[in-house]
Amino acid sequence: MSLRKQEGVPKIPKTRKKTIDKVKSSTPTKTEDLIEYRGTVYYKYDKVLKKQFYVLTIATVKEFVYLDYELSVDVRRVKNVIDISLLGLNTRQSYHVQAGPARVDLQFEDLYGVYTFNVIKQDGSINSVVIDFNIYKKEMILVEESMPDKKNNRLFCSFKLAPERNTFEEVYK
Repeated sequence: MSLRKQEGVPKIPKTRKKTIDKVKSSTPTKTEDLIEYRGTVYYKYDKVLKKQFYVLTIATVKEFVYLDYELSVDVRRVKNVIDISLLGLNTRQSYHVQAGPARVDLQFEDLYGVYTFNVIKQDGSINSVVIDFNIYKKEMILVEESMPDKKNNRLFCSFKLAPERNTFEEVYK
C-alpha cells in the first residue's frame, strides 16, 4: 500500500512570544528560594570602538561540561529602569568546548545616575538591583538588592560589583 502524495509543505504553527510585560504580570509558582544566577556589574573600555561601556554579566551558578551555552535574553530600557527577561539557553558555535557556566554580557552606554535592573524569569519571578553609576569618579555603588512585592516571588539571582574587572581609557600625559 503506497502513501498518498503530499500536495504542499505543511504549515508549522508559530509559537507565541512572551513579551516582557506579559512575563512581569504573570504569577510564578510557589517554590523555595534557590540562587540560579549571578549578576556582576563593571566598567569596560572597548579599545576598538573607543567607547566606555557599563557591563552587566549574568551567569548561571551551574557549570556545563559538554557544551558551551549562552543565555538568551530580551532587554528593554525605559528611562532609569532596565528590564532583562531570561528566555533560555543557546549553544555557542565553537570547536573548542570549555567547561563553565552559561552567561551573557549586556553592554550599555550612557548610564549616569541611579538605574534599576530587573531580572525576570519566564515564570514571572523578578529580582531587582539598584546601582548608582558615576563614571567621572570611576565608581559605582550597589544601592539596593530587592524583590518586588508579588505573590510567590522568590530569590533566584544575586548581584555584586566587580571593581577588579573595570577597564578605562588610558590617558597619556
